[in-house]
Amino acid sequence: MPVPHFKYYNKQDLLYLTRLRRFETRLGERLQVLSSADDVAAQLHHSPARFVLLGIPEDIGVKANYGKGGADSVWIPFLVAFLNLQSNDFLTGDEILLLGHFDFGDLQYLIENHAKGEEEKIEAYRHAVAQIDEEVENLVKGIVAAGKIPIVIGGGHNNAYPLIKGAARGLLKANRIPLAQINAVNLDAHTDFRPSEGRHSGNGFRYAEEDGYLQKYCVIGVQENYLQQNVWLDFVNNPFLDMITYEDIFVQEKRNFDQAVIHACSFGGDNFCGIELDLDVIENTLSSACSPVGITALHARRYLTLAARTLQPAYLHICEGAVQLSDGEKASGTGKLVSYLVSDYVKEAKSQH
Repeated sequence: MPVPHFKYYNKQDLLYLTRLRRFETRLGERLQVLSSADDVAAQLHHSPARFVLLGIPEDIGVKANYGKGGADSVWIPFLVAFLNLQSNDFLTGDEILLLGHFDFGDLQYLIENHAKGEEEKIEAYRHAVAQIDEEVENLVKGIVAAGKIPIVIGGGHNNAYPLIKGAARGLLKANRIPLAQINAVNLDAHTDFRPSEGRHSGNGFRYAEEDGYLQKYCVIGVQENYLQQNVWLDFVNNPFLDMITYEDIFVQEKRNFDQAVIHACSFGGDNFCGIELDLDVIENTLSSACSPVGITALHARRYLTLAARTLQPAYLHICEGAVQLSDGEKASGTGKLVSYLVSDYVKEAKSQH
């Protein structure tokens, strides 16, 4: 599992961020960690934890898609909020191994200080995304091959591609699927199915589909005002692609939100399935593509609960959120929101499988 940019956590790292209090137990006191950074595959295989939590705090993929930076800012605020949740009968924390996070700061530094001009920077960012792909894929493949479910906090939505590829290859290695292909469901204001013109946050699912790792893909919550005509035609003409737009649910009222989620889960439920949530789908949640119109946080919580209840999970990916964008805009509550979403998913998933 060659992952040179990954930092593994120890127990002291967790306790440093955990506010200890008499007569209470926080998740930071109960989450599992590796004993060392050696022989990671064997440690994962023997760990009693079912879920492996890790962060990819980078905004290189977003910048490669001409977006605002800031997707690298949510991991630590999320982690502080999550570690300080109460350990109780609803969620003890024992079922989660906190692995660590990627740090691609050196790639960012090289691009910012050596690339000349906007277009040269875009090309450099896209080249860096390909390097990120390789490391994320290798780590996720090892986690899934060990029989664990990765919970990944991003980062840009570019990481959907290495997650799909890594999970598919890990499941194949563990002899749990006959081909290195999985499905994906995505709650998102955008399809992230732009053309494969170079890797960035807007085309992760396109690359996964074209490379043969993504079998079926359903996205719900897409904003029709930002849906490219060529992408819409791709979905119309491919029986392995499906979407339900935001307008279908909330404006035209063709079906309600639960029905839309159940449809997506039924579409992707015949194989292991990646569960994706892009925070830009939630109204007024800080992200590169923040929108005043979108679903509520309660809808997002409901989506993850229904997905955990009905799907064979390959991984969970929550991405694109920020507590501060590169233009200075801030929203301190994003990390806490993600902590709710992760806890909702784990509570339901551990009771179902």
